[in-house]
Amino acid sequence: MNQSHPDFAKADILIVDDTPMNLRLLSTMLSEQGYEVRQAISGKMALTAVQTCPPSLILLDIMMPDLDGYQICSSLKSDPKTADIPIIFLSALDDVLDKVKAFKVGGADYITKPFEFEEILARVQNQLALKNAKNKLSSLHTQLEKRVEQRTKQLEVANAKLLKMALHDPLTGLPNRRALMQQLEQVLNQAKRDVNAQFAVLFLDCDRFKVVNDSLGHLVGDQLLIALSRRLETLLNPDDILARLGGDEFTIILNPIENKNRVIEVANSILEVLSQPFQLEEHEVFINASIGIALGHPDYKNPEHLLRDADTAVYRAKALGRGRYHIFDSTMHVAAINILELETELHRAIKQEELVVYYQPIVVLNTGKIVGFEALVRWQHPTRGLISPQSFIPIAEEIGLIIPLGNWVLSQSCHQLRKWQRENRVDDSFFISVNLSTRQLTQLDLVKYVDKILDETEISPQCLKLEITESALMENPPVAIEILQSLRRRGIQLGIDDFGTGYSSLSYLHYFPLDTLKIDQSFVKQIDERSTDLGLVPVIINIAEILKMSVIAEGIETVTQFKQLVALNCQFGQGYLFSPPLAGEEAIKLMLSNEYQQLFP
Repeated sequence: MNQSHPDFAKADILIVDDTPMNLRLLSTMLSEQGYEVRQAISGKMALTAVQTCPPSLILLDIMMPDLDGYQICSSLKSDPKTADIPIIFLSALDDVLDKVKAFKVGGADYITKPFEFEEILARVQNQLALKNAKNKLSSLHTQLEKRVEQRTKQLEVANAKLLKMALHDPLTGLPNRRALMQQLEQVLNQAKRDVNAQFAVLFLDCDRFKVVNDSLGHLVGDQLLIALSRRLETLLNPDDILARLGGDEFTIILNPIENKNRVIEVANSILEVLSQPFQLEEHEVFINASIGIALGHPDYKNPEHLLRDADTAVYRAKALGRGRYHIFDSTMHVAAINILELETELHRAIKQEELVVYYQPIVVLNTGKIVGFEALVRWQHPTRGLISPQSFIPIAEEIGLIIPLGNWVLSQSCHQLRKWQRENRVDDSFFISVNLSTRQLTQLDLVKYVDKILDETEISPQCLKLEITESALMENPPVAIEILQSLRRRGIQLGIDDFGTGYSSLSYLHYFPLDTLKIDQSFVKQIDERSTDLGLVPVIINIAEILKMSVIAEGIETVTQFKQLVALNCQFGQGYLFSPPLAGEEAIKLMLSNEYQQLFP
């Protein structure tokens, strides 16, 4: 009966013995166990059989006439092709030295004649199992080596990709901030070694890119950044470096340069090439950039300072009118430090209540009646005196203080209005107009905060008007509409501030729940005695009439402006012609007096 282990079935066993009876007996018994059995009656025949077809295992007699078992085993073990074949010696020699010699020449096992078949079978199965295990282990080792080799290649490719990702911008393929800083450090170190080496850093900030992104979509915005990168590359020498810092900010290292003239030439070339339109899909897009320049020199301690100074110069270029370049000088660094000090002092000012609310009258233009005040924040600095909002509101927006500041102005204004109402100094129709910043409009709990102030002060919602700029509305129109509708349902009046200076869509304007359009003072200032073209003022008034909104003109400073606006049927106005912003008590006294009434018939 076949009782061989399934793993060893069909195993090829070569029996080498010069005694025919032993061959027959072993062959018969092993065949019955399911093994493939071959026979060899001499050493030479055995070697030929092995070379022709290597067996799974060899049962080898020692004492044979031509080649003995030791010689056969030595020959097979010296050949790499047959060295792994397990050999079990079968011999009548029982001396210990014979067994030792058998194992020395490479024998795997030794069975003494006369033998028991059960012993031979067990030894055969054991050696085949060991060989099978070795083969599996070798196969696994080979597979593991291949996998390790494959994995190593994959890791090399992945590391190369990660390195590229770590040092390059995925959108434009340009070096990123990290790569730029490494290059800048190398250039700076070179300048420290060679005092005659000159280089420059240009910081580019695209003007109005956000408008393109928001109006045409991020896909077109990305295409614009790619096209912009390729256009900039055409202006540079091979040794120059163009990098994208993020968003719409780019940096160029010009290295080397002979003098400042080359930097100015490159800056002018950039402004010139960006003045040409970009053709993106179906859109023709115009964009320009403000450029800040820092001239490199060995006195710079680290590359961050170079980038900082170039960035500072960008802000100066923007302040001077955008679409231009500006070269950094040391006085700008002093100004930047002053701004930083102002930031620190602003934090303190809010905590120590150095801020005050001033009120500017809003007047009915054809009667002169003051119907409301616009609340305007001022900073009563302990050493610098009264600071206008133009000096600290942008800082508050940048450092994240605009929300608590705006909330404070709203609270103070509503409490002041309620105080005047209780003193019977204003009637129930009198309103306070408060500006909301862009960040306030995105504040998740804005409506809840407004409800809280109304509950605290007990003023009617109709007495509160909230003014929002066009840019704040267009930041996220769907969210803005939802918030404004919530405020409108409460009866709060809503107005759009500085209308005509932003980039709002008239189709969107139709959906905003607004009561008032405020004409920006820049349009009002254009009205003088020689004016024949009143610009956008009549257009804005007509838009308001169509949308059934009231109109407030701000910045009225001359009688001519006042009379022209009355002739155009502008309902409301405010400006220095009537009164500058005043402290609370002065404002209410002005309203109760007749000081400005001589302007009205």
